[in-house]
Amino acid sequence: MKISSREYNGMIVLTGENDQIRFEIIPAMGGKLASVFNKTLNKEFLWHNEGLDLGLNAPGTDYDSHFLGGVDELLPNDIPETIDSLEYPDHGELWTTSLQYEIKENKLIVYGKLAQSGLFYRKTLSLQPGSAEIHLDYQMINESGHTRHFLWKLHAALKISAGDHLLSSARKAKVVYPEASRFSTTDEFNWPLVEGHDAALVPEKNGSMDFFYLYEALEGEMGLISGDGKHLFAYRYDQQVFPFQWYFASYGQFDGHYTAILEPASAMPVSVNEAMKKQQCTVLAAGQQIETRVTIYAGELSSSEINDRY
Repeated sequence: MKISSREYNGMIVLTGENDQIRFEIIPAMGGKLASVFNKTLNKEFLWHNEGLDLGLNAPGTDYDSHFLGGVDELLPNDIPETIDSLEYPDHGELWTTSLQYEIKENKLIVYGKLAQSGLFYRKTLSLQPGSAEIHLDYQMINESGHTRHFLWKLHAALKISAGDHLLSSARKAKVVYPEASRFSTTDEFNWPLVEGHDAALVPEKNGSMDFFYLYEALEGEMGLISGDGKHLFAYRYDQQVFPFQWYFASYGQFDGHYTAILEPASAMPVSVNEAMKKQQCTVLAAGQQIETRVTIYAGELSSSEINDRY
């Protein structure tokens, strides 16, 4: 993997690339992936908010009005919430935490300790020659001295077009906020059919919005297939770490944005306190740790692979 760096708005932007793919990561923005670009396809997979520029956000900043796109991670919560007697900000601590970084043996490493939760976070990024996969190897340690209950959620905002198709083997789903969704049902349904529609299909930009919980997935993969069936962005991960999938998509309703966000998640529902009651969140006792690999694939999808796998 070739590694380079540049400065943008006073921040270091690190680039990793091989002959197939190039990514950019910003340690000072919680390890945000600002770009996932397939060089062979000449295709940027990530969506960016053209109304905002990359820049630092202070802890406690509200997320939606500073939504830049790219790939964030939510840790240790989503909505502002008091968990384990600690008051956490909107969309958690990580996205506003400036991480340290190092380059070691053709790998990029970002790491740091979250101030409130006391969780130590490390992410190591690597590429293999000739591959359109980005490997993300994680280590998370509870260094707080107390048990921590939390949500860890991946959060990739993707460019979309009408006819794109969500890849998920989930069998069940629920609408998260019916009052803000294009679907009003409050009942669990068999994914992807709801109210006579295939909810996995991306519609035109029509001023609507989707937000679903997806669960009972058969495998640890969540992706978006292009409408022509040729391209795929996908997360592949351990379901023991991320047993749930959240899917948020704005077709113009959310500040005019047209994007879909893939969100493999360790907890469900949105409230970690509610998830805790259901025993559906991550729990680490003092000193315990998680080590896991997540792979991002951003490249071609052959017709034979679609027939074999999907």
